[in-house]
Amino acid sequence: MLNLPILATLLIAPAPTYTQLKASIEAQRQAFSNNYLIADSAGQQAVVDSARAYLFDRITVDMLPAWYGTPWDFNGTTRVPRQGKIACGYFVNTVLQDAGFRLPRIKWSQEAAEPITVKLAGTVKRFRDRPASEVETWVLGRGDGLYKVGLDNHVGFIVVRNGVARFVHSGYYRPEVGVVSEPLGGNNPLANSHYRIVGSLLDEAMMRDWITGRDLAATR
Repeated sequence: MLNLPILATLLIAPAPTYTQLKASIEAQRQAFSNNYLIADSAGQQAVVDSARAYLFDRITVDMLPAWYGTPWDFNGTTRVPRQGKIACGYFVNTVLQDAGFRLPRIKWSQEAAEPITVKLAGTVKRFRDRPASEVETWVLGRGDGLYKVGLDNHVGFIVVRNGVARFVHSGYYRPEVGVVSEPLGGNNPLANSHYRIVGSLLDEAMMRDWITGRDLAATR
C-alpha cells in the first residue's frame, strides 16, 4: 500500500517544457484576442487588464527563470534556454518574442538599446551619472511591473514584483553563468553604468498589439 508521501509525489505533474510554455501562452493570446474582438470599449479594456496580469506572470514567473544559467557570449543567439549561449540584446528580444510579441528579433538585438526602448515603452526615464538606488526608488514607486533598461553597453530587464526590484540580464561579468537575476545595486553593469534608460513595458499600446498580433516594428 502506498504511503501518503509517495502518493503525493506521484500526483505532482511535471513542469511544462519551455516549448510547451510558449504554446500555452500563444493559445491564451488567441483566447484574449477572440474576446477583445467581440467586446465593446469597456470590455476591451477589461481584456487588456486581464491580459497584462497574465503576461506579467508568465514572463516573470515562468519565462525568465527558465533562462537562468544560460551562458553569455557577445555573439550568442540561442533560442533554447540553457542550450548554447546568448548575448544581452538577444536575450531581451528572444524573451519578448517567445512571449508572443511580433518583433524583428535579429534586427532589434543588433541595434542600440535606446531607440528600441523608446519605441516599446509607455514611460521612459533617463538617469545619467546617478546611483543605482535612484533607479530602484523610481521603479519601486511605480509598483509592480516589467521594464527594459539600456545601459552604456548593455541591456536587460528590471522586474518589480511584490515590492522587490531585480535586474535580469545575460551578464558578461560572469559569462559562464550568463543569465541571472540580481539586485540593482552591487557589482553589475546596471550599477556601474554611467547612463541608464528605463522604459516601462506592457503598457496599453504594447498589450493591444500583443492581443491582436500586430507587428511592433510596424506600429511604432
